[in-house]
Amino acid sequence: MQLDIEGKLALITGGDSGMGRATAEILLREGAEVALCDKTDDALADAARELSALGPCEAFTADLTKLDEVERLKREVESRMGTPDIVVHAAGTTGPTGEFLEIDDEGWMEVLQVDLMSAVRVSRAFIPGMRDKGWGRLVLVSSENAVQPYPEETPYNVAKAGIDTLGKSLSKAYGPDGVHVNVVAPAFVATPMTDKMMDKKAQSEGTSREEAIEGFLAEKRPGIVKGRRGRAEEVASVIAFLCSERASYVVGANWRVDGGSVMSV
Repeated sequence: MQLDIEGKLALITGGDSGMGRATAEILLREGAEVALCDKTDDALADAARELSALGPCEAFTADLTKLDEVERLKREVESRMGTPDIVVHAAGTTGPTGEFLEIDDEGWMEVLQVDLMSAVRVSRAFIPGMRDKGWGRLVLVSSENAVQPYPEETPYNVAKAGIDTLGKSLSKAYGPDGVHVNVVAPAFVATPMTDKMMDKKAQSEGTSREEAIEGFLAEKRPGIVKGRRGRAEEVASVIAFLCSERASYVVGANWRVDGGSVMSV
């Protein structure tokens, strides 16, 4: 399928690995240019250099929990590459997990700043440019946790529920201006974030990562009918479609890419 995004500029946050990087690869293959953003330098520079073999791709570092760095990101992207037509916000963290009563305010604020407020800041910074063009795509990455909350991940549940509501609110506000805002909700995808979770589980149980994954699927994610972790490119394919001209009548939607994990309709 031709996505009709040749020459479009896409900003991807959380872009040095996982779903962000996989999305960048698809968009570059479809003829888009990519501004790849993440918090750290080395992995981001490596990713941008490798992806540059597919098309124009430049690296931009920013801590999205800080307003001044988001504003700097906007200035640098516009100066070096232009005004983005597409924004994919894939940056996120699991944050503190465990007993609700044992998670303090600092733990809560960490998750809310990274998972929710960074999306607010990025959206606020880049929607005006898309609105001025009369065409734009903003895709926010949520999670199955937003609608199927797990008690040991309460801060993450709440932050991702906020992403769902943010996406719907922005779609209503800016859809009439040609800026299509949608949400993608993955479940247990093989990324560095879930690798870290499974390594921690394996260490505590004295098992391998693969054994930890199998146990997690059986105990915590029985609804995943595929019986495995998702692959980053499986989520990226849906994100890329929502970034395209082919999604011209998709506004304010929440697309689950969860292997069947969510058990409600």
